[in-house]
Amino acid sequence: MLPNEILFFAAFTTFILTVLLLDLGVFSKKNHVVRFKEAASWSAIWVMFALVFYLILNFYGERIHDIKTFEQLTEIANRYSPDEIDLSSGNYETAIQLYRDNMSIEFLTGYLLEYALSVDNIFVIILIFSSFGVREKYFKKVLFWGVLGAILMRFTFIFVGAALIQSFHFILYFFGAFLIFTGIKMFVDRDATDEKIEVNQHPIVKFVSKYFPLYPRFVKERFFVKKMEKWHLTPLFLVVLIVEFTDLIFAVDSVPAVFAVTQDPYIVFFSNIFAIMGLRSMFFFLSNILPLFHYLKVGLAFLMTFIGFKMIAHSWLKSIGFETVYSLYIILFILAVSIIASLMFPPAKKENEESGEEVKKKIAPTKIEPQKTVS
Repeated sequence: MLPNEILFFAAFTTFILTVLLLDLGVFSKKNHVVRFKEAASWSAIWVMFALVFYLILNFYGERIHDIKTFEQLTEIANRYSPDEIDLSSGNYETAIQLYRDNMSIEFLTGYLLEYALSVDNIFVIILIFSSFGVREKYFKKVLFWGVLGAILMRFTFIFVGAALIQSFHFILYFFGAFLIFTGIKMFVDRDATDEKIEVNQHPIVKFVSKYFPLYPRFVKERFFVKKMEKWHLTPLFLVVLIVEFTDLIFAVDSVPAVFAVTQDPYIVFFSNIFAIMGLRSMFFFLSNILPLFHYLKVGLAFLMTFIGFKMIAHSWLKSIGFETVYSLYIILFILAVSIIASLMFPPAKKENEESGEEVKKKIAPTKIEPQKTVS
């Protein structure tokens, strides 16, 4: 990293952590149920932050890599955006604006892609909370710590991935094939509905309970509780670990998808973090209305397949004049079609809908049964 890159990265990370801490410590002094209005407000705030960042890149994007000369611009462009920017004019001012435009579009496209793929993550998080019987007023605390862990994991995943791509360019074809496989699998499994996780059979629960003492019940919002002179982990802490594990699984799909848009690890990281931060508020905003968008999973399957194809056919697409902004248009089109189709053709009501009591039993707090503890 260059000194300017470190400074920009540190400033960005400090800003994100500051807003997170303000949200938890100032705006959320006590655990509470996040209502639709609050969730919508925070979702709008994070989208606004992302759009402001897009404008910053559009006017000052070259400062991330401390580009000051045409030679530096050529080096960075060839490293991260080969064939994306026309440098044939030889004019620095013209070329730098092309670079800014391309970088800002890459960020916006990556952000939208990551945000869309995060919706599938929300389905799984809802399932986790339901299966463990987490009280709604503790959702925000779990997601707060989940976001902090996700930032650290994404940082490692993205920069290791970038290093691999720079050293072994063919790995992009492997990523592309994997994304196509994931998209096809997502389409095939689009109607599969796992209504509950077998809590005591989850690999994280089995591993943690084998090596650490577990308390079998929730103790308000606490992650740890002291019983018989010994500290125990509570089920709420397990839920945080499982949310982190889930994000790691989703990162295997979503991070390579953004690398299909740009190979600049900073842009991949920035777009990922803004999407993750938005995911936390979007969870409360969308959790009650997600069932309305039943074709969204189909749209995400097509989206994943398109990104995988773009990764494999990158050279051919460039030869026919395919530009980064076209990816943005296609992503918007796929999402718009899946949302409109969901609203125009609502799902048929099930004949044997569950009663309120059956639903309550489903989300009742689950007792954790510890495995044999290793002393």
